[in-house]
Amino acid sequence: MAASKKDYFGLSRLASIILAIIPITSWILGILTRAKDGHIVAAIIRVFFGFNILWICDIIFMVLDNHILRILSV
Repeated sequence: MAASKKDYFGLSRLASIILAIIPITSWILGILTRAKDGHIVAAIIRVFFGFNILWICDIIFMVLDNHILRILSV
């Protein structure tokens, strides 16, 4: 069985959803996760826009697909 990649540093699905619902943790962890993956442009976009539109998208994607929005991910 292949290991699945989870967002928010390998935390469980429930913990990741809870952290995605809280605005400040979603914003900070979203920036750190994108920077860790090497997507610096996406991290910079999250600095300026992560507190509003991307926060709602993160919640939706975390509940539906167990990953945060992959904006500008290659």
